[in-house]
Amino acid sequence: QVQLVESGGGLVQAGGSLRLSCAASALIFSTSNMGWFRQAPGKEREFIASMSRSGGDSVYADSVKGRSTIARDNAKNTVHLQMSNLNSEDAALYYCAASAIFGRGGRYPTDYHYWGQGTQVTVTS
Repeated sequence: QVQLVESGGGLVQAGGSLRLSCAASALIFSTSNMGWFRQAPGKEREFIASMSRSGGDSVYADSVKGRSTIARDNAKNTVHLQMSNLNSEDAALYYCAASAIFGRGGRYPTDYHYWGQGTQVTVTS
């Protein structure tokens, strides 16, 4: 049973913007802190951003801070990741994840219980 479904990836020109979305089941979304990670070929999964269940706390990786925004849409059980000024290092498979804990700011993949299948982001020059 698919619990998290990402969308919004694709080809983006360097310097451009995109918005990724992750639709979750109502039960998971209402009880979870949400996070975004990415993984490029040959690299480890990297934390991007997270938001607490209440929406009151958000955490960003230094690599995207200042050019990314994570937001929850509680009416649609969806979490979005808006990114701007994309560069080649942003090209990766982006994953959405859900966690019952937020004690470490949602930075660690091992804290997450549910994962989506990922959406590919390719940055062209």
